[in-house]
Amino acid sequence: MNTEQVAVFFYGLFMDESLLASKGISPSKATVGHVDGYGLRIGRRATLVPDESNRAYGILMTIRAEDVRALYSQESVADYVAESVSVVLPDGTLEAAVCYNLPESKLEGTNSQYANSLLTLAGKLGLPSDYLQQIRKQVA
Repeated sequence: MNTEQVAVFFYGLFMDESLLASKGISPSKATVGHVDGYGLRIGRRATLVPDESNRAYGILMTIRAEDVRALYSQESVADYVAESVSVVLPDGTLEAAVCYNLPESKLEGTNSQYANSLLTLAGKLGLPSDYLQQIRKQVA
């Protein structure tokens, strides 16, 4: 059995450990963090887009590589592409991680239910109020 672990930065509904658990995924650690130079955009789902003046918050988790592959093979997120990011942790240290983003060319539509669910989750996770306001602005 392959037990290779991968550090993944989640910024959408996959930040919810109970959602991952429902898919049989159990992270070995989960820490709030942010990546600079990206902005959150919500279409049908969330993605991060390059934006030097912005920062995106999320949860850094360590999970099995095979679980990451299975998660992103689902039809709703199959178009997402892995990118390397540096996650800033609460103590200021940087940790290398992979982050899955939808190419901007495929970002379309709106999904107020998704945006509202993300807003609720981000609040529960204690993400900064100015970031919650950014999400709120994207609720269609």
